Amino acid sequence: MRSSTILAAIAAAGSAMAQRPADMPICDYYTTALLKNNTAANQYTLLTLLVNTAVIGNYTKPNVGIAVTGILNKGTYKGEEVNLLPYFTGELDSTNFNGKAIAVNFLDGGGAAPLMLNMPANNSSSIQYGLITHLYQFFGALLGCSEYGAMGFPSYKGKTSMGDVHRFMDLDASEVGYFIMQVGLSAASFGVTDDDVTAVGTALTKLFDYKCAPPVAILPNSTAELQSICQAEDCPLAPNATCAAYPLMGMPTSPANASVTMMPTGTMMPSATSSTASMFTGAAQAIGAGVGSVAAAGLFALALAL
Repeated sequence: MRSSTILAAIAAAGSAMAQRPADMPICDYYTTALLKNNTAANQYTLLTLLVNTAVIGNYTKPNVGIAVTGILNKGTYKGEEVNLLPYFTGELDSTNFNGKAIAVNFLDGGGAAPLMLNMPANNSSSIQYGLITHLYQFFGALLGCSEYGAMGFPSYKGKTSMGDVHRFMDLDASEVGYFIMQVGLSAASFGVTDDDVTAVGTALTKLFDYKCAPPVAILPNSTAELQSICQAEDCPLAPNATCAAYPLMGMPTSPANASVTMMPTGTMMPSATSSTASMFTGAAQAIGAGVGSVAAAGLFALALAL
């Protein structure tokens, strides 16, 4: 379906969205409401729109009038200034690579330009392509997409412990809150109802924003792992906190002494051998958790029970 057709459908449906049936995953419901046919391709298109908007802010017109600043742009959360961009550009040693903090440029595939064209990156060999497509997949699992893992909607193959991924980011409550808020606003901008956005935001906060949260499995067929990405002093302490289980969180520093190599494409990569798919910035994986409704009943119940 063409982008202009998709956006026109969103504009027409957004203000008249009915109550979602409790037994219908949020992904399936909004795919059907906005794109008519609940296919794997359409579910993936919905996730593309949601993720791209969360990352760079509003780029589609028409929309339902909800302003989204975007995770890559400076903003504020409860009066605190937030700037997450350095985690994506290689300005900080904040990516966990085999237990070592390194600097990685995750915007090597054209940055915002391809996202504005409903693409993940300019080319499939970039780290950006691996990052953004993994976010579509991670979102799909959290949203309960029924076609997740089917042809046209690949399943997520990245790391499933957000605590491990974010180990060297030292995110505070404002940064995590801003992250979740932007993805929630992205969902709202496409007509997701206030009830769905609010319930999901609460669940996501309990999953990722509570310091020392106990291990939990958040994706299909995954095992219980550490998921908290907020370990700063101002992060709320989780009930049944297990702080001893979390490795020491390092603070991100300048990459001046980082063990990184400049690849021929200009991408910053670690000198050790690794696959592009495993290279994720913690901030970006938090996006995958940001909007989503843990719509599959078991996942949502688990999130709310924490």
